[in-house]
Amino acid sequence: MIQSSLFEVPTSEPLASRMRPKNLEEFVGQKHLLEKGKLLRNLIENDKISSMIFWGPPGVGKTTLARIIAHHTNSKFVDFSAVTSGIKEIKEVMQKAEENRQMGIRTVLFVDEIHRFNKAQQDAFLPFVEKGSIILIGATTENPSFELNSALLSRARVFVLKQLSEEDLVVLLKRALDTDIEFKDLKINMPDDMLEIIADFSKGDARTALNTLEIIVTNGEEDKNGVITITRKSLEDSISRKSLIYDKNGEEHNQVISALHESMRNSDVNASLFWLARMLEAGEDPIWLARRITRAAAEDVGLADPNALNIAVNAFNATKLIGMPECNVFLAEAVIYICLAPKSNSAYLGYERAKKDALTHDKDPIPMIVRAAYTKLQKDIGYGANYVYPHDTKEKMTTMQCLPDSLVGSIYYKPTEQGIESRLKTRYEYIENWKDNKRKMEEQNGKPKNQN
Repeated sequence: MIQSSLFEVPTSEPLASRMRPKNLEEFVGQKHLLEKGKLLRNLIENDKISSMIFWGPPGVGKTTLARIIAHHTNSKFVDFSAVTSGIKEIKEVMQKAEENRQMGIRTVLFVDEIHRFNKAQQDAFLPFVEKGSIILIGATTENPSFELNSALLSRARVFVLKQLSEEDLVVLLKRALDTDIEFKDLKINMPDDMLEIIADFSKGDARTALNTLEIIVTNGEEDKNGVITITRKSLEDSISRKSLIYDKNGEEHNQVISALHESMRNSDVNASLFWLARMLEAGEDPIWLARRITRAAAEDVGLADPNALNIAVNAFNATKLIGMPECNVFLAEAVIYICLAPKSNSAYLGYERAKKDALTHDKDPIPMIVRAAYTKLQKDIGYGANYVYPHDTKEKMTTMQCLPDSLVGSIYYKPTEQGIESRLKTRYEYIENWKDNKRKMEEQNGKPKNQN
């Protein structure tokens, strides 16, 4: 918990801290929220701020924006970390905020990584948010719909902050070279495209971009005339470890696997291989990926080509046996096969239809004819009565009623014409037609219906 002033005198702070914008005019990015006439800008300028959640990737200005809001609205700013604080600290801050409110002083409580608070900790904020003791601004990289209590979320407006563009980052880097207290008087000789290279490396993260610039300039070679020279090699050495944007436990994790699944479903081989590589090279567990690929084989290819499931299962087993990095080719093979295979989701949809009825007809009695008579009592009361063993018939099937009475005639499986499933459809239609005709003949001959 840190209470700080917006205009603290910088000491040996990192460049990213020294360059933190102090007002909306200096803030770069988030034009969809902060351009003249946009909602958040209007709320700030008209002093109509209420509790809110900033959802966005790292380094896009969530903390900075909260500080600017506190300053613009003449509020006390309290920086609160969900990582290091518990309910005790929350209550202490709330008590102080309530005292400030009674003296006419508003408190902006900024909670970084608010998704790390558990339910009890999040609930501790509610009464103080409701009576206006604090203006809560929470920052999260995770989808607040999944990570925040609905009660807290309903009392806060969610603003989505976007990844900064390369143009945004170049503006910040140029400003740092021109205005930073430690950089503005330096003579720097550097490649023309250095700032663009840093911006590309930083992948929308302003903190990464500024810290990278500081490292490069600090490690540049200074000659006797005080000129700091940055060569292309030193630049490349400084950013040689290019990290991929991929949080294995967060929002990006869910979105990238979604991109892979949708690409396979859409038969897009190249996109599928890209998303597969992006996850594997970022350190994703290959076994987990193999499980997701196996699911796609059954859900999206299904009975149009049942061999897709065999390929996926084999890739899963081979991945368990060999591991990374060699297993990448097994997974790539499975992904390509799934992309190129004909598609059918009939098995998936069939189960979903059956599940819906299973949940609403879970008390419907099982037909007596398909009940097993394990005891004499069960046999005496009719379990298995009139049962016909299908293998004893010429056609290897009967007209026995296997569904509960209330669901007779329900159709869950609807085969497609895709791939091998077209043959299954022909067989399925033959079976259904045979049973319909057989039942009609039995009724005409006066044969009693199944005793259920």
